[in-house]
Amino acid sequence: MEDGKFRPVFDGHCDTATRIAAEANFDIGKRHSGGHIDIPRMKEGGLNAQIFAVHTDPDYPEKLWEEKTFRAVDIFKRAVEANNEEMKIALRGGDITGIIGGGRIAAVIGVEGGHVVSSIDVLKRLYEEGVRCLTITWKNTNTIADSSEDRKRWGGLSGFGCEIIEMMDRLGMIIDCSHASREAFFDVLERSSNPVILSHSCMSAICDIPRNTDDSQLLALAENGGVVCVNYFPAFLEEKSHRDIMKIWSVYRNKKSILSRRYGGDPDRASNELRPAAVRKLRELTMPNLSLVADHIDHAVGVAGVDHVGIGSDFDGIPLTPKGLGDISFLPDLDRELRRRGYSAADTGKIMGGNLLRVTSAVCG
Repeated sequence: MEDGKFRPVFDGHCDTATRIAAEANFDIGKRHSGGHIDIPRMKEGGLNAQIFAVHTDPDYPEKLWEEKTFRAVDIFKRAVEANNEEMKIALRGGDITGIIGGGRIAAVIGVEGGHVVSSIDVLKRLYEEGVRCLTITWKNTNTIADSSEDRKRWGGLSGFGCEIIEMMDRLGMIIDCSHASREAFFDVLERSSNPVILSHSCMSAICDIPRNTDDSQLLALAENGGVVCVNYFPAFLEEKSHRDIMKIWSVYRNKKSILSRRYGGDPDRASNELRPAAVRKLRELTMPNLSLVADHIDHAVGVAGVDHVGIGSDFDGIPLTPKGLGDISFLPDLDRELRRRGYSAADTGKIMGGNLLRVTSAVCG
């Protein structure tokens, strides 16, 4: 609430659900010194709605993808239920409004990476289990669509991908095109009758890398009625940080994939062995500050309009954050930076959550 009025603060993407599934003793209800998100810090930062993405690493054997995804969804739902006085799963936009109005945090379940969706039946089962958002690709091209960060197989969506998009529209699932290739993004907009999102993406006009969003996409997204949610990862915010970070992070990811295969398809074991040293090297780098996140928001607003921009932190999925945005509790500082730049309270209300709630309500009911 703000000045007696309803004010959703709604983040489009975090990987905390994946962390919960991976760490047996992680309790989202308790404050943690590591990572970026837990209930105490969400409350401190004023966040009252979040899309929690479940991610299954494609370095696992393909036969395990479905099982691990459904297991992670179940673990996350149980974690929310264990903290039901503070948080509740939302299945519709109306649920989010009611949950926030009751003083709790609304949790929307997403799945990041369409490689785990091997059939229409799997998609339907995910929906039945409470999943309301699917990021159609990750860093890997899959049977649904090409990734922006991998070889191009389909030239956009595959035939199966077109079927998936149509079924998502029918079910009422949010289509997320972050990570997808530019061609796949435009194929989705041509195929879908619903507004879509880019849940955690930055602007290529500021940082020109394949993972980011160009102005033609922003204009098309505005026409579609969708929302781009700006990512906080420094590697996507500026080209120098991208070069510095990827010199370390790309080497780590390649070594992890190789070691995972050597361990019989166990990326968690490989990550536990390799990630700490890579993160130590990354933390020696100088990071940009939160004003650069505001720059990306400014650019997106300037092209797409204030009704089509949101926030998508990627917290608990990124190894580094900008100075001044160390975790979700710092979120009010980003709001203040936007107000300092001349945004009205109504406009920051849209950016900080109102726009994403509008799309969620339009798609999920």
